[in-house]
Amino acid sequence: MSDKSSHWKKTPAANLVRYEPSGIYFARVRVGGKLIRQSLKTDVLSVAHLRLGDLVKAEREHLEARTEAGRGKLTFDQAVEIYRKQVVDHPKLKPSAKLYRQKSIDALVKTWPGPTSIEARKISEKVCQEWAAEFVTKYSSSVYNNTVGTLRQILAIAVSAGARYGNPALGIKKARITLKKLKLPEQAQFRKFVHKIERAGAWCSRDCADLVRFLAYGGFRKTEAANVTWADCDFAKGEITVRGDPVTGTKSGAIRTIPMISEMRSLLERLKAAATGVDPSANVMRVRECQRAMDKAAKAVGMARITHHDLRHLFATRCIESGVDIPTVSRWLGHKDGGALAMRVYGHLRDQHSIEMAKKVNFD
Repeated sequence: MSDKSSHWKKTPAANLVRYEPSGIYFARVRVGGKLIRQSLKTDVLSVAHLRLGDLVKAEREHLEARTEAGRGKLTFDQAVEIYRKQVVDHPKLKPSAKLYRQKSIDALVKTWPGPTSIEARKISEKVCQEWAAEFVTKYSSSVYNNTVGTLRQILAIAVSAGARYGNPALGIKKARITLKKLKLPEQAQFRKFVHKIERAGAWCSRDCADLVRFLAYGGFRKTEAANVTWADCDFAKGEITVRGDPVTGTKSGAIRTIPMISEMRSLLERLKAAATGVDPSANVMRVRECQRAMDKAAKAVGMARITHHDLRHLFATRCIESGVDIPTVSRWLGHKDGGALAMRVYGHLRDQHSIEMAKKVNFD
């Protein structure tokens, strides 16, 4: 049996070791009596040196913040950094959730009134309410609610550390989330819309039009569509495997398959026939987004502006109008709630379809 300890090699630099099988450098440093071993995610020595310095600096700042908290003294920005580290170190959070929370922290810090170096004990309920009143006018309800939650958790750190009594952010009311009213194109209008994108004359116009078709025919999220490869397209079974981002995966964290509707099969067959020597690992789509092209085309054909995500709604709408039941559509979309969300968003379509079907029933 091989000695695994022999895989670790010292380097000329203090607190820096190299894992031989992968060549990756690791920090091995003691801060405040705590031994930290952490990958620096590089096999380049010069890069490892820089990242080691950043890591040591960050760990010392966290130690200082924890020390101040233990003494009952803690600033807002110190509480922010403690919370930020808790998010990074949380073992049960998916990478996508961690990224979203980091963005929420950044949005809070960016919009916080006054200096973030203020002591946590001096933050009043009035300051929190004033921040919330301004923030809610600039961001969506969901972003606002998540950022309010972030503020509460940050100030809870100050409370648990004994740096203040009570959480002044608990009195902030959450915003009511209203579902977006869908203004989707009819079939003829959609064809004109895609045609206008395709004939726009840019180097990527045809690719942009194909992306619009791909999103509308498959109900993908934008990031999911960008990562579908030819290996994911099973023409024999008539299915496409959705894996999402290589790092974060799909939004729900699970791989799923969706059927190739006839328009999707025609699109993929055309793209495959036009390609020379298709690499199974190559991405099907040649562009990742096309919002600018979509905006220009929508204006040109006189329809309401739609986004990449609206094309996902368009897919679901067409499926339901064609008679597909909502639980099935929900599975195709990758929802894990048994169709509850789809029912809230598309339930009226099912009712309309039911009324139209009822008109065909007669006893004459």
